[in-house]
Amino acid sequence: MSETRRKRGGRRGRQAGGGDGGGDAPAAPAYITRVIPEYELLGADGLALIEANADAILQETGINFNYPPALKLFQAAGATVDGERVRFPSGMCRQIIRDSAPAVFEQQSRNPARSVMIGGKHTVFAPVYGPPFIRDLDGGRRYATIEDFRNFVKLAYALPQLHHSGGTVCEPTDLPVNKRHFDMVYSHIKYSDKPFMGSVTHPDRAQDTVDMCRILFGESFVDENTVLINLINANSPLTFDETMLGAAEVYARHNQATVISPFILAGAMSPVTAAGTLAQILAEAMAGMAFTQLVRAGAPVVFGTFASSISMQSGAPTFGTPEPALVLNGAAALARRLGVPFRSGGALCASKVPDAQAAYESANTLLPSLTAGVHFVLHAAGWLEGGLVSSYEKLVMDADQLGMLAVFAGGFDLSGNGQAMDAIREVGPGAHFLGCDHTQRNFKTAFYRSAIADNNSFEQWQSEGAKDAVQRADVRCKQLLADYAPPPLDPGVDEALREFIDKRKASFADSSY
Repeated sequence: MSETRRKRGGRRGRQAGGGDGGGDAPAAPAYITRVIPEYELLGADGLALIEANADAILQETGINFNYPPALKLFQAAGATVDGERVRFPSGMCRQIIRDSAPAVFEQQSRNPARSVMIGGKHTVFAPVYGPPFIRDLDGGRRYATIEDFRNFVKLAYALPQLHHSGGTVCEPTDLPVNKRHFDMVYSHIKYSDKPFMGSVTHPDRAQDTVDMCRILFGESFVDENTVLINLINANSPLTFDETMLGAAEVYARHNQATVISPFILAGAMSPVTAAGTLAQILAEAMAGMAFTQLVRAGAPVVFGTFASSISMQSGAPTFGTPEPALVLNGAAALARRLGVPFRSGGALCASKVPDAQAAYESANTLLPSLTAGVHFVLHAAGWLEGGLVSSYEKLVMDADQLGMLAVFAGGFDLSGNGQAMDAIREVGPGAHFLGCDHTQRNFKTAFYRSAIADNNSFEQWQSEGAKDAVQRADVRCKQLLADYAPPPLDPGVDEALREFIDKRKASFADSSY
């Protein structure tokens, strides 16, 4: 992908919060830079066909926008508006996007060493998003609380394989619906210094998120840089609702990134075929992305998709099947042709527990995410039960796999050390490499070391309690939480944030919606 339309966020002369840089640099890279090429399944003719079909959808069928400000913007830009239905002249949405949307942008973190690049050859792994339930080995499945939310933020901070703190890592159901966003955003700020996502459940909550970031980073910094990324779902098929559009408008107006992501269960919300689903996804995503550029030209935007299949027998969503992987791959290629970053993928599964089904289904989405060149991988760790559950143990199990994918993304080491000719010359025929100088120099970093897998003998495994992978993940999870130490946050900024939250919470009554 060309990076000529890269958005430079600018280097921070200070860390948000007024500190001296706020903690040590991360032990692992802040994000992945892929050396391996993208693997495309659709050739140029196939991609052009999907693009033509998407243009036909936009021109002939149109998209419903249940949001008057969007209708006014589109009409002024040359679209035809009939009630809530908007029809676009051929190529209009694509041109709007290509004229201003950045191909690559930097999401700033309050710790500059943890800021991430989204787009180009980069991949960012973010944790699970949205489940109302959590599961752990001790308590089983239950509704999530704000304490669980804090724990997941702490774990995402402690796991170097996760580059991002995410957003609604679980839904804290013990707090009022209309106020819980304050506690969620504050938790990301307080317990991590990785970049994070904002609230999208109401435009006012989006504005609260921006205002909290103004306290954290400074007003002018937020206006000039991207410090938030946010998930805006289309209400497929071919509809955007006022809640999502209102939140998208707030973030775009303030120069913050939005992921415009059709949420597709193919067979119910799109056609059953991969090509038909791709055309609908592209049409919906382009319409939503064009809206953000009409709100503020140059505001960062990401082409997103969450596309799954359903069981044609029961109607239940299915994960890890080949058809969604084909859609993911095709959509990634379409995003590259459009010139914008792409979001998809994750450790998706329908399994109720972190078992073999969960592992296989997750792997069948994670590896295609990497090889297709996904830039922002939401749900990269911790997802269970079709997205209803955030799992403590699966979070650390998935993170272990993400570490392996990061090594794979680095491709071959063709340096002198990587070629290892000195080792081959030293050892020669019939000997072994265990004691040679090259092996001694490289043994600590030569191979990925899993924190979860057990590669010992049967006897040693048995003597140590015969723990399976979930039990070992439980031990690691508890150790990570026990060892957690928060990143520094300027006390004055912390106090200002808490004062803002208290004042806003007191200004309106609790509500369950």
